[in-house]
Amino acid sequence: MPMKTDEGTVRGKIEAILFVSGEAVSVRQLAKALQLDVPAVRIALSELKDEYDFQQRGFVIKEFGDYVQLATRPLYSEDVLRLLQPVQQQSLSQAAMETLAVVAYRQPVTRAEIEQIRGVKCDYSLQSLMNKGLVQEVGRKDTIGRPMLFGTTDQFLSHFGIRTLEELPPMPSQEEAQEEPPEEDLVH
Repeated sequence: MPMKTDEGTVRGKIEAILFVSGEAVSVRQLAKALQLDVPAVRIALSELKDEYDFQQRGFVIKEFGDYVQLATRPLYSEDVLRLLQPVQQQSLSQAAMETLAVVAYRQPVTRAEIEQIRGVKCDYSLQSLMNKGLVQEVGRKDTIGRPMLFGTTDQFLSHFGIRTLEELPPMPSQEEAQEEPPEEDLVH
């Protein structure tokens, strides 16, 4: 039976869990830890988000799929960066970004399908993306050899600051991709 508590206490408990975890936590995990149902936790999260926004607090609640996480309010990020002077985060290589784009837009997709689209091997890029937690195995294709199927993770959503895959920008149509301006002839 769900534990009866006042809303302020529930919000405080959620805030404490998110603060201590430092990582994204699923709404279901929060509900289980607090012995509440998922709708009650979602209401408390919504109230916390509104409170943080109204007070312009230094942090916000970010949502990534079914996960939530405390994050620095973008308005204050430059100040935090000046204090911490972080080592520049290693960015993804062009090959990894291309591989990630294919996985994001075509998932679930096999390694062979990615390589067919890109026209080059992608073993290293796929392994790198899996090590970074951006891509994961999501199953096996029901065909000869049962090749692995790859898809994006909730960490992918977090990394790119989106809540769902539907928020990905639309793919350019083939006509738009081919409408690049012609290069001028260098020989006259």
